[in-house]
Amino acid sequence: MANRDDAVQGSVAAGFEGVREAFAAVAAERADSPEAQLVVHVGGRRVVDLWAGPGTDADTLMSLFSITKGAAHLVTALLVQDGVLDLDREVASYWPEFGAHGKDRLTLRELLAHRSGVVGVDGGFTDEELADDRAIAARLAGQRPFWEPGTAYGYHAFVIGALTGEVVRRVTGRTVQETYEERIRAPYGLDFYLGLPEELEPRRAETLPLRPTPEEAERLAARKSDAPDSIVGVAANRNAPVATDLLALSNTRLVRALGSASSGGVGSARGVAGMYAAAIGELDGRAPLLKPETVTEFARPQYRGTDLVTGNEDVFGLGFEELSGLYRPLGPDAFGHSGATGSLALADPGAGLAYAYTRRRFGLPSRYGAGPENHRLLEAIYRAVHGS
Repeated sequence: MANRDDAVQGSVAAGFEGVREAFAAVAAERADSPEAQLVVHVGGRRVVDLWAGPGTDADTLMSLFSITKGAAHLVTALLVQDGVLDLDREVASYWPEFGAHGKDRLTLRELLAHRSGVVGVDGGFTDEELADDRAIAARLAGQRPFWEPGTAYGYHAFVIGALTGEVVRRVTGRTVQETYEERIRAPYGLDFYLGLPEELEPRRAETLPLRPTPEEAERLAARKSDAPDSIVGVAANRNAPVATDLLALSNTRLVRALGSASSGGVGSARGVAGMYAAAIGELDGRAPLLKPETVTEFARPQYRGTDLVTGNEDVFGLGFEELSGLYRPLGPDAFGHSGATGSLALADPGAGLAYAYTRRRFGLPSRYGAGPENHRLLEAIYRAVHGS
């Protein structure tokens, strides 16, 4: 195995040298380097700022896939905190067209917990529709649910941002993307965009495919064996005339330009970690975006049971993934979201910690989506935080 420690660039604060070693070990494990970035804030101070892989540096912008959902639902959390949105009010009271086919009693709380039953549409979406939240929402409004709304939950992979975003638009007259830009990204100067300006395209690095071993290729094929018209197939948009290719989708300018709130975000680890640092603690002399009670409301699991799409147990709060049950070092109010390449971003308010690990190259995901290396990276970080 080649030693790639000298290929790791960036810096760590005193006491975090073990995090650099863990990151270097991740980069050295396979021939297909992850082309990754790792940034950590503790107490509002950036203590880890690392990157590795050819064509990747601290300023490289990557397609972030479902990490985007964290930005979209930070907007939602702010509007709930402001009293603009009510978690226990029916979605159809904000968006009347959504009430078709028995969806009229679904609350915003249930929607955010992935319980609407509309994980996709009959006949699937085109790639152009998947880039456009307004187009997604228009089709979902009249869609029959794939289970009785509110009775179960399943990961709304391509659509949750469009659903909650339409509620935001109906109430405020502004899209999620516009609100995120005005209240979060621009004030903090974050390198994390829901709608990448064309002039920043030269900084964006193409998403790279997984290079699986034969054993991994066999496991991946087994995961894709569900029928296109099953709940899993519909959620993955395999029921479309042309099944969605995530790699090709992320490398499409339209997706990046519109910044769909489920999976179209583009940014760097610095930008994503900065967002979560701003959410829970002082950053640039500003008060936290979220009050502790808002964090607790959005972070805690809402319902118990098995996800009908992923097969996971009890992993969603409100819009965010509930992460403390998966990553042992995290506190009970930790919240964040993973991304399809194996990336992960989160905040742990109890530790005053914000974490972002971003990858250009697809990795073989764990059951929960994020790359398994996140366990090792987080353990190294918490050893440094606690000094043992």
